[in-house]
Amino acid sequence: MSKSNQTKIDKVQHLLRRPSGASLEALCKATGWQPHSVRAALSGLRKKGVTIERRTSDKPHGFSTYHLTANKGGES
Repeated sequence: MSKSNQTKIDKVQHLLRRPSGASLEALCKATGWQPHSVRAALSGLRKKGVTIERRTSDKPHGFSTYHLTANKGGES
């Protein structure tokens, strides 16, 4: 799929697949969505069987990151 045909959910999943994952801020910037909309999209992906892990930063005042760990049927 070319970048121009990529949906916002595709962008979210792409960012979540990175080894570093993605912060809420990065997901908002990539999609143009407000934080509550990004969280709703993450919930929607979880309802579809996608496993998303939230990792807290070990740095004081650091950002949490979200990571795609697996899909139903073993796809990621």
